[in-house]
Amino acid sequence: MVVLNRIYTRTGDAGTTRLVTGESVSKASARVAAYGEVDELNAVVGLARQHTAGNADLDPLLARIQNDLFDLGADLATPERGADAPTALRIVSSQVERLEREIDALNDSLSPLTSFVLPGGSPASAALHLARTVCRRAERAAVAFAEAEQTGAHAAALRYLNRLSDLLFVAARFANGKGAGDVLWAPAANR
Repeated sequence: MVVLNRIYTRTGDAGTTRLVTGESVSKASARVAAYGEVDELNAVVGLARQHTAGNADLDPLLARIQNDLFDLGADLATPERGADAPTALRIVSSQVERLEREIDALNDSLSPLTSFVLPGGSPASAALHLARTVCRRAERAAVAFAEAEQTGAHAAALRYLNRLSDLLFVAARFANGKGAGDVLWAPAANR
């Protein structure tokens, strides 16, 4: 259980923060940037949920994803040498596989795509598209960090982010009347 009695500690005033292992690192490190992007993604998913409240298909799915994103942040905040510790929290393949099943289930109910989809339509769809783009940014930051670290400790976390952006795209279409309300790209329409 996490207990936070004090919100400020002053330990980060000099530009450092502590990882799960207690190790002090710069707040400008690639690791901190990666899990910071995941934190922003979680906040944007929370914002999207303000538009999916009451949707029995999307809201529980997004609530679970928010919990997974905390797991993913912990994964990125735990160095590989901490991976053997019994308390190390890592994203696992079954979480990625669950996203794939959920993508397939949502996508099966959608009308086929005839063009690229512009972010928009309903408020829920627009918010989910925003979450998708933030997810892609978080994925780029996590890949940059993983490449710099040169270990495979976070491989499932990278796969999770890649699938999550796909799920958020499909969820955005689902929120647009199962694709009926999608705003389609019209190439060269304004020439």
